[in-house]
Amino acid sequence: MRHWRRRLPLLGLALLPLAAGAQDLEPRRWSHLPEGVNFVAAAYGYTDGNIFLDPAVLIEDANAQIHTVGLGYVRSFGLFGRSARVDVVAPFSNGHWEGLNEGEFVETRRQGFGDPKVRIAINLAGSPAQTLAEFARFRPRTIVGAALEVTLPLGEYYTDRLVNLGSNRWSLRPQLGIVHNTGPWAFEATASAWFFGDNDDYQAADRTLEQDPLYALELHAIYTFRPGLWTSLSGAYGTGARANVGSIRSPFKQVNVLWAASFGFPIDRLQGIKLAYQRGRTAEEIGVDYDRVIVAYSRMWGGR
Repeated sequence: MRHWRRRLPLLGLALLPLAAGAQDLEPRRWSHLPEGVNFVAAAYGYTDGNIFLDPAVLIEDANAQIHTVGLGYVRSFGLFGRSARVDVVAPFSNGHWEGLNEGEFVETRRQGFGDPKVRIAINLAGSPAQTLAEFARFRPRTIVGAALEVTLPLGEYYTDRLVNLGSNRWSLRPQLGIVHNTGPWAFEATASAWFFGDNDDYQAADRTLEQDPLYALELHAIYTFRPGLWTSLSGAYGTGARANVGSIRSPFKQVNVLWAASFGFPIDRLQGIKLAYQRGRTAEEIGVDYDRVIVAYSRMWGGR
């Protein structure tokens, strides 16, 4: 029954964004998996971008160059008779930031861990919980899934600094996704929203950063040449995340447009490599203009 492995997607993982709650573009996050399969992944990403921050944050003309290494783990299981999975990602970054703080040029470097993320997903339709033998004979047509991603405020954070790798706040990201498979093509859509907790120690103990939800839609077109060898084009749109700092209410919201191209290929039946290029642009006064390249390695084992 080893031929089942050829149908499994070898997974990459989303890396640390430029800012907490920023959007990502990760194709094949709703892939059908048999029960008991494990993935471990490591990824490197380089991000170069300009950051157009809210005036309430007091930084202007900011840009950053960030090297990030992400480590991730995925475990598939059955839940209420449906295919489910849990993902854990922890990023470590080394970056350089510069900009104007109240009219004065400032620059800084940061190195350390960012906020880890935990995602729990269940495919509600079209993807039953299956053993390896059942999975080998099954061809899903349309899959509908739901997930909840939680960002934990465990990353490096200093209350007296404007630039931090951690966000010092919780965030929740409910997701609803659908995938339709037709021949070698898969078309995937994910709608999601970020709900942010308050950062009660923003720059000083008596200041609080609050932020409205960020709403996003991402679309992916994925073509599989043969098992394990695939490519995708992706696009996303996001809006919202208006901020308050103390008594200052921002008049601006984020409006972001992103696109990405990804390519995955197998090393063997258990290992794979993913290459990706991402570009994000803001359509309003605040947001991020960035370019990012990603190289990810994943290995799988297990199943029942």
